[in-house]
Amino acid sequence: MRRQLHDAAALADALASGAPVRLVLHRSGPLSADAVAALALAEARGIECRVISQNQLTRLCQARLAPELLALVGPDPRRSLEEVAARARAVWLLVDTAYPGNAGFVIRTAEVSGADAVVVAAAFDHEQRRAVRRTAMRADRYMPVIYTGAEAAIDAARAAGLQIVGIEDSGTVAPWDADLARPSLFAVGGERDGIPPGLLARCDLVVRLPMGGFVPSYNLQAAMAMVAGERLRQLATRAPTLPPERPEDRPRGRPDADSHR
Repeated sequence: MRRQLHDAAALADALASGAPVRLVLHRSGPLSADAVAALALAEARGIECRVISQNQLTRLCQARLAPELLALVGPDPRRSLEEVAARARAVWLLVDTAYPGNAGFVIRTAEVSGADAVVVAAAFDHEQRRAVRRTAMRADRYMPVIYTGAEAAIDAARAAGLQIVGIEDSGTVAPWDADLARPSLFAVGGERDGIPPGLLARCDLVVRLPMGGFVPSYNLQAAMAMVAGERLRQLATRAPTLPPERPEDRPRGRPDADSHR
């Protein structure tokens, strides 16, 4: 599970304990002595440290602070599909998405909503993948974005015990009537044809978003955001009774540390 560190002391403690710090963002200009020391230690360990503006830091900070640095602690975003599925709580699968911009917006929304990964099953070439990264604001720095076939993604999710949830206008269940808090792979289809019938048949349930307008289709990222937001609402509602985190999700060295149409 990813989490933020908001100050130099927290970063120094995490580095000392061996927590998996993946990225450090810090403002330009003068830094405190503690921040300089923590950054030096992070760089010495080969951790990527990047300069961004104070406005960007403040916007990214989940605690609504104006920090001089932020650090990301969590799994390696370069994990394989199988590694992701084995520990995932939410993975998004984009099937036959036609436009890199749409894929990028979905990836960005997935990261914001706390997804563990996005699988892109689309025939994007090198330049199109670059466009995806730009639109996603390089969310692939923070979570895995994996390009592979849809069948392989569903196979890996099924083997890991994830629920397979399709989001399609042929569905019969509204998002708030489905259990979206379970570890799941959420599948959304392409802009024109949706999820192919063969993949739809492999879903455990198919969610349909209510629509009240003349045009019977939401934009891809809007539909996905509605389902992601409902999942977060369900998680917040059930927080007191959620099971404890899986042992493999705990940082090393701290055994008691704490979808479309």
